[in-house]
Amino acid sequence: MTVRLSRIQLALFFILLCPVNIIGLWWAVGSPLVMDPNSICRKAKRLAGKQAELCQTQPEIVSEVAKGARLGVRECQYQFRYRRWNCTSHNKYFGKVLQQDIRETAFVYAITAAGVTHAVTQACSMGELLQCGCEATRNKAPPRPPSSTSSGDGVKWEWGGCGDDVEFGYEMSKKFMDAKKRRGKSDIRTLINLHNNEAGRLAVKLHMRTECKCHGLSGSCTLRTCWKKMPHFREVGERLLERFNGASKVMGGNDGKTLIPVGQNIKPPDKQDLIYSDESPDFCLANRKTGSLGTRGRMCNSTAMDISGCDLLCCERGYREETVVFEENCLCRFHWCCVVQCKKCMVRKELSLCH
Repeated sequence: MTVRLSRIQLALFFILLCPVNIIGLWWAVGSPLVMDPNSICRKAKRLAGKQAELCQTQPEIVSEVAKGARLGVRECQYQFRYRRWNCTSHNKYFGKVLQQDIRETAFVYAITAAGVTHAVTQACSMGELLQCGCEATRNKAPPRPPSSTSSGDGVKWEWGGCGDDVEFGYEMSKKFMDAKKRRGKSDIRTLINLHNNEAGRLAVKLHMRTECKCHGLSGSCTLRTCWKKMPHFREVGERLLERFNGASKVMGGNDGKTLIPVGQNIKPPDKQDLIYSDESPDFCLANRKTGSLGTRGRMCNSTAMDISGCDLLCCERGYREETVVFEENCLCRFHWCCVVQCKKCMVRKELSLCH
């Protein structure tokens, strides 16, 4: 039942993300259509030149772009699960949110651009794309030894293994996500969206980690082979959530090509910061115009003092206690080979639900 509901919700994305003023997200984040690149690319008339070119010449990359979009939306829903706006995919509300230049929209653009970068790069490393593979290390400087290892211990270092080619994923995300509908024209919304796309990509690209493996006789480490790996996507989501919490409000400059921070003595946002131009609604009550579903009926934590607490999540309207009984797997045992058998247990749970 859960899977069926999810597919229905995801299918709605294709309808609500087609407005021409939403660059980069036309392809309906998470729509079942994105599972088939041929279906996506039938919509090529709506696309800009670079997007249409990818559809025609490299549909397998478009498929990975779509996987990255789904990855981004799932992470958005995880990071916002305790907030008044929880990155819901319900009906046309999601599209209404994306048509506003608010913090939430900034996060969606950043996390989906990051998701595309991550998914395409991962596909390269897994050998699923002919256009790319492991990172080229021939001309790279040797890796630095970790701080816990002295440089004079006689251990030799070299690049090897299969490093993630994040440059390729970065370029494909930029090529697809940043395509504009109209060349030569710009406005504050476009500038903001492009900035947040880049912030999302940099949350992956600038935080690569070095992994190494020792080689030598009898467990010694006379040679250490190292390679670059992307951060786990949960780390990317947490990093972008921090940027969301510290997002900068901006306004357009007189030349129409620059963004200026709003407020006195505020430093200009850097490339990794998220930016917005309009204040967010409070998302307390349902409002079709703003895309708010409200928080009525949402589960809250009656003992928490943070954003998941009933006072904040329920907008001080109060909450009710409700007891639910449901069935879940329990006492699971592994049987050789290779089956896991579980019993069914009835579980009673006390829930707090917003009025």
